[in-house]
Amino acid sequence: MNGHSEILIRNIYHLVTMNERNDRLSGVDLLVQGNQIIQIGKDIQAPDAQVIDAATCLVIPGLINTHHHLYQTLQRNIPAVQDVGLFDWLKVLYRVWQYLTPEAVRISTMLGCAELLKTGCTTTIDQHYIFPQGITEDLIGIQVEAARNVGIRFYPTRGSMSRGQSQGGLPPDSVVQNERVILEDCQRVIARHHDPAPFSMTRVAIAPCSPFSVSKELLKQTVRLARQEGVLCHTHLAETKDENRYCLEVYGKRPLALMEEVGWLGEDISLAHGIHLNDEELDLLAGTGTAIAHCPASNMRLGSGVARIPEMLRRGITVGLAVDGSASNDSSDVMGELRICLLVHRLVGGASAMTAPGALSLATRGGAKLLRREEIGSLEVGKAADLAMIDLNRLEYTGSLSDPLAAVIFSGVDHSVAMTMVNGQIVVRDGRLLGVDENELIEEGNRISREMLEKAGI
Repeated sequence: MNGHSEILIRNIYHLVTMNERNDRLSGVDLLVQGNQIIQIGKDIQAPDAQVIDAATCLVIPGLINTHHHLYQTLQRNIPAVQDVGLFDWLKVLYRVWQYLTPEAVRISTMLGCAELLKTGCTTTIDQHYIFPQGITEDLIGIQVEAARNVGIRFYPTRGSMSRGQSQGGLPPDSVVQNERVILEDCQRVIARHHDPAPFSMTRVAIAPCSPFSVSKELLKQTVRLARQEGVLCHTHLAETKDENRYCLEVYGKRPLALMEEVGWLGEDISLAHGIHLNDEELDLLAGTGTAIAHCPASNMRLGSGVARIPEMLRRGITVGLAVDGSASNDSSDVMGELRICLLVHRLVGGASAMTAPGALSLATRGGAKLLRREEIGSLEVGKAADLAMIDLNRLEYTGSLSDPLAAVIFSGVDHSVAMTMVNGQIVVRDGRLLGVDENELIEEGNRISREMLEKAGI
């Protein structure tokens, strides 16, 4: 990581600000002082600054990932679940995740965050809801430390599951917890790890897993606690038709109606997926300010469906982009997610249904609004120095430079960036992580993954 108090990115080939005017500038400089952008313009004079030449580079705001399960980086493309839907997929993988250890949490968090950073992501949520019986370590604390070591702006969520199979839920009893224990630990995690200050690198949210793994009472108590403590809430919702059927059978109502009953609507709430929602439900989201974390690759991979994102945007619903867990996406490639987002909505809604700037807006301004973070999501004076730089002087971008932004979404074979800066610190340079031994991370990740699969008999 850099030790300079000032960094001058010089002669940017194409700067995408994502400000309110959607300004796109060429031949400009960007000056960073500490953790903030302090000047954007031509021929900036900063004699003591570290200078980075960007004459062949696209510079964009740091991407914001609004839904992930970092522990899943150790369980990608498992043969037993390559060709099944969500519920069957979960039933197999719960057998593996019951063997999650503190070391597995540490390595998987570092691995997933490293991938995100290398594809231009500077801020990520993580929903961790697996707490195997017998583990007493602070798993969220382990994640916070791992994310800090890698250098990403981190939004861990204290997830939960309380309804095991013996109580009519989907997860096995070995990975669910007592609801009193869950709520007490949520309060502890907030007190210990949540930093509400502007530009903070760590903020905490609370995130029960789903309507089929927690009780109505836990949902009510969770949102009450979150609002008392001033933190956000997050969960999965309306991801599959199976979930809709489950809620109708168990609760007598559709998933969003259940959320309305337990107080889970509002500007402090984000729902991952939101695929199977009708017109009235979209209107309810819009009217309450409830946000959606859109996970196109995962939804395609599991055959769950396509969320009605263009319609949501027309209604004014806040939408952020997300990769989801690596056991259902199989990567943490946020630049790649932009391309998938653009293509899937064109497949469903026609060639104009999603544009390149529109996809980028979900991953920048949309994500910042979902997280209620005014200091990230665009490149403007006074905002956080969170950005990604992509060198366009590459074979795969040749012939695409009439629109440099669209080039990195429509074109390319490699979504890695040349540089990623988070909070004024360079954490990826020349496509390589700084301060992290990538080879060691690969070796440890493969070892732990193999051990967990062997214990599960898979």
